[in-house]
Amino acid sequence: MSTLRWSQLSWYARRLSRMEPWELAWRARDEALHLAWSRRQVDGRRLGNSRVPTVRERQLGVLLSPETAARVPAAARDAVLDAADTLMRGEWELLGVTRTDLAQPDWFLDPVTGRRAPAGQYAFRINYRREEVTGNVKQVWELSRLQHLTLLATAWFVSGEEAYAQRVADQLGSWWRENPFLSGVHWTSGIEIGIRLISLTWIRRLLNDWPKASELFEQNDLAVTQICWHQQYLAAFRSRGSSANNHVIAEAAGQLVASCAFPWYPASDRWRRASKRLLERELMRNTFPSGIGREMAMDYQLFIAELGLVAATEAAAHGSPLNAIAWQRLCAIIDSGAALLDQQLRPPRQGDGDQGRALLLDAPVANRWASLLALAEVWFGRLDWWPRVPGDAGSSIVSGIAEGRREVPGRPPRRPWRFPEAGISLLRAADAPEPEIWCRCDGGPHGYLGIAAHAHADALSIEVRYGGADILADPGTYCYHGDSEFRSYFRSTIGHNTVELDGRSQSQPGGDFLWLRHADARELRVSDSGHIVEWAAEHYGYSSRLHKARHRRFVRLDRQARAIKITDVVDPGHNVRLVYHFGPELELTLKAFTADLQWLMGSIVRSAALFLPGGLNWTAHRGETDPIIGWYSSEFGRRKPAWSIVGSGQSGEAQVYETELRFAASNES
Repeated sequence: MSTLRWSQLSWYARRLSRMEPWELAWRARDEALHLAWSRRQVDGRRLGNSRVPTVRERQLGVLLSPETAARVPAAARDAVLDAADTLMRGEWELLGVTRTDLAQPDWFLDPVTGRRAPAGQYAFRINYRREEVTGNVKQVWELSRLQHLTLLATAWFVSGEEAYAQRVADQLGSWWRENPFLSGVHWTSGIEIGIRLISLTWIRRLLNDWPKASELFEQNDLAVTQICWHQQYLAAFRSRGSSANNHVIAEAAGQLVASCAFPWYPASDRWRRASKRLLERELMRNTFPSGIGREMAMDYQLFIAELGLVAATEAAAHGSPLNAIAWQRLCAIIDSGAALLDQQLRPPRQGDGDQGRALLLDAPVANRWASLLALAEVWFGRLDWWPRVPGDAGSSIVSGIAEGRREVPGRPPRRPWRFPEAGISLLRAADAPEPEIWCRCDGGPHGYLGIAAHAHADALSIEVRYGGADILADPGTYCYHGDSEFRSYFRSTIGHNTVELDGRSQSQPGGDFLWLRHADARELRVSDSGHIVEWAAEHYGYSSRLHKARHRRFVRLDRQARAIKITDVVDPGHNVRLVYHFGPELELTLKAFTADLQWLMGSIVRSAALFLPGGLNWTAHRGETDPIIGWYSSEFGRRKPAWSIVGSGQSGEAQVYETELRFAASNES
């Protein structure tokens, strides 16, 4: 048996070990359905012979009023048109790759490897986890979310320029013809189908006043059939059990949005009721009552907030609103996210992140939380402590179908800084005129469900920013597929600001989206006495059946001294590596037990000193590949060298390691 084949079988065995018996039964049911549905695959060569589904009167759901376009701020409108013009030239950036082939895209091409994913093969026989089969499947899937077309449709909506609408029509027709039901890689993942339905809904809505819109959608038998196929798929298959994370939210949201917007089919009412119940239930399961996402990945908390809010807006406009509990949880998700932003409105860089969006109506921006808060303000109103954000195209347009503000009881009157269920505490010093010191401490669960797919081995890690600049940085995510060594590094303990024992991660990985053992931390003490904020937590992730191994960490922020003290206590008899990672803009000079740091903040040079514990041998690394260390990923698909320092040694009796980070005041830098 080949090594590759054995590796695949081994992965499946590990994956099965994380499932409950009922989930195994459901997956067996899905496999049987996959086999039965092979008869339903539509061959692209005979697409014109496909049976058009029975439909009611093809009356659209809620439409935008003519005044909506005028509410889009001028700066946002100009940014949309600039981005749309770039797209019209065929240029676009997707997941860190700049593409120049989008005037007439190849829907199956992976621009990273140059491979084409299967187009005519039965979807459920495609192993999309194998790069030699599909290329980097995330790159292939991303374009077919059709969010570049929602942007072009927005450009038509705010400008009336025919060329934008015609490009949308041409590419939609191309996609529909080249992706018949269950043929090819774009029918292999429910999350992609759900997001695509949201895109189709908003494309139709934005193009409503274009003379050819009806001809493109409701008078087009292929469009009507495709929208039906998408909903039939989601009604039959959904993520369950250990996979019911943000994927199931996207599946439910897509089905709910489409069944409200395209209520043409005999099953539309049933699809709408079922997807609404599913979304209400899974929003509660995927988040803590505080609103923090259970995946322990802040980018995915943003993603499910967007999905939930877009779907809730659609359902309310249709007259089928989510229940009050779901609305309250949506508000909590957004309030908790707003509480964790730094002074530059940047969220924590915790866990995986791939910049996934529910709906793209604006030119892509780095700060998606600002965009979400603008939309959330329409529904919930801003709290006094929320950061102020400008309106944008998305919030202005989506508010065109909003039914009015919802009053949600129990919202926090002051900015929260602790979320005990999630083990997140934010130590902050924000006394003007000095820049804000922002320190996130991680003392909570490893991740969500048995596989904790988007978690990192980051227990007791900290993340420190100064005026929004990364000082002690979480290096990020970089990739999911195509580079397993870098995928492993960015998820590993050595890739975070914490302690590694005996050369292994605290949590045991079993694959790119699979953890076999979870290092769940717990907070021991958190207090704020004015000038001093203290936090303490511990975990036993390195323990075995024969030996208990504990790591405790104490963090103390002195607001007056503008200093952070980190104390690590580890059990004796271990090989220790204490690691600190720095933002890519920092310059570092390591000398004995001090790391001097400098960086530019605007035109001002800032500085800090990191005083390191003795008993460890300290080395500095930047952009190294053997082994991998010293990297920072600002966004999915991109990485750049950045300084990391590693202190290595052997823990003795009751070993204590003390580190202190001191920031120079403005007049001292």
